[in-house]
Amino acid sequence: MTFTQRPRWLSDTTLFWILAILVLGAGLGLRDPWPADEPRFALVARHMVESGDWMFPHRGSELYSDKPPLFMWLQAAAYTVVRDWRVAFLLPSLLAALGTLWCVVDLGRRLWTRRVGLYAGYALLFALQFTWQSKKAQIDPLVVFWITLANYGLLRHVLQVARNQGPNWPMWMLGWTAAGFGTISKGVGAIALLMLIPAGIASLRGWDVKVHAGRAKFWLGPLAFVLAACVWLVPMLLAAAGQHGPEYRAYVDDILLRQTAKRYGSSWDHGQPAWYFLEVVVTMWLPTMLALPWAIPAWRRRLRRRDPRYLLPLAWWVLVLVFFSIPGGKRDMYILPALPMAALALGPLLPGLLRRVAVQRTLFAFTAVLAGVMLLGGLAMYFGDPGFERRFVAERSLEDVSTALAASVAAVGGWGVACLLWAGRRRAVAATIATLTGLWVVFGLLMAPLLNDSSSARGLMTEVGRRIGPEAELGLVAWREQNLLMADRRVAEFGFKVDFDEQMRRGLAWQKQSPQTRWLLVQDVALAPCVDKAHTQHLGNANRRGWTLVPGSATAGCR
Repeated sequence: MTFTQRPRWLSDTTLFWILAILVLGAGLGLRDPWPADEPRFALVARHMVESGDWMFPHRGSELYSDKPPLFMWLQAAAYTVVRDWRVAFLLPSLLAALGTLWCVVDLGRRLWTRRVGLYAGYALLFALQFTWQSKKAQIDPLVVFWITLANYGLLRHVLQVARNQGPNWPMWMLGWTAAGFGTISKGVGAIALLMLIPAGIASLRGWDVKVHAGRAKFWLGPLAFVLAACVWLVPMLLAAAGQHGPEYRAYVDDILLRQTAKRYGSSWDHGQPAWYFLEVVVTMWLPTMLALPWAIPAWRRRLRRRDPRYLLPLAWWVLVLVFFSIPGGKRDMYILPALPMAALALGPLLPGLLRRVAVQRTLFAFTAVLAGVMLLGGLAMYFGDPGFERRFVAERSLEDVSTALAASVAAVGGWGVACLLWAGRRRAVAATIATLTGLWVVFGLLMAPLLNDSSSARGLMTEVGRRIGPEAELGLVAWREQNLLMADRRVAEFGFKVDFDEQMRRGLAWQKQSPQTRWLLVQDVALAPCVDKAHTQHLGNANRRGWTLVPGSATAGCR
């Protein structure tokens, strides 16, 4: 076997899935939850396991009503199987990302060919935003899976992708069911049903699209959506009605109204201009979107031929872009559900586009810039003391690992340069895939563990436990979810949404009951003026926040 030959068992499909598992799974079990959202969801899931209350999520002592609990259910269920939170908190995202890839690859195979499905899968797998979000324990990878699965079912029905070329009612019901589960994962899961708008219009205008709206079985779809949503909604409402505390009524109002319709209609945070998501698409969807200048004319020609396989994914992509651009509040991951359909529409074009010299040169330049920046940046961090490194290290207290981190960054850059030299301009796509694979593997296996103690607050909370001793009691003031999650003992907390001054007042009152054995961990911005700083212990920064350990002797003058 020569260097360029491939073993018989290593087919194109097998190679793709090996790379997908390697890229998305590298580092599983090697880090703890990181802010902003990961510690919150892991904390809620752990409370479910420990308390047995899976219906009403809790963040500490308070009900958590920002998101429905489906994602946290999956994390808690994963823990009951693997019994390791470092694996369990990331496992739902990994499986959801692999499921999303499967939907795109299989749909590409059914609509076009197996080769097209794989090209669409590669376009999705190596888009920077998809890989980055899939390696995080946030709700977005799960929502993307449900939305993509819904699109998978709807497209197989309306495009009649079946042996008999007739309506595929099981796929129709699957599409609506997935949209229902997407909705109880995150309210925007229902946007998958926007696919019916271009499908209906195309059907009326004579395209080869059949919605079959006149058939009685059409209503099985909406019924499946309602039943899927009721898996959580009905038990939650019944359980809330049986509770006597006003906090449960507030929970229902918040999660069903404020966090959905009100949040969309009058966003109160993350303000961005209307064109924000266009910037996200052309930057965070790299390198996939590098093909866009050549893909747009090709899509136009195929739409002129009235090919619905392009019309429906592209039209849905535009509708999602418009939907999320209307509110003032925007975050980059909101637009992520549109990426799988964009990759699907791009898949049939890639075999031809990647043979073009201009496309190859563009990919080569992208990889060269990425590798060059990481190599030079890593070397500057290793041998020098650049300003960006000083700020990063100071904000996160990374003095002990800065050298190893710099070496890791430089190693990825060097790997990218080696890939470019090996592949040359004629195989730039191979160099790009190899470079990005190296980036994500090194990040998961080396960079993330180096950053973990500071990013997850494990280092901070371990140091707190060491300083106060195993017999002391600990209270948290102005805490974040990672502090409670990473604590080595049961702690006292004084509310999360409570004003910092009130938390400090409650913490001082709690400490006064046993000042010799009780300590407060206080975020610096909440430290009361009456605290004697000469008796406190400043612990430095973690998660870009300063923290101080306050013994009872430091609060003797506080009333």
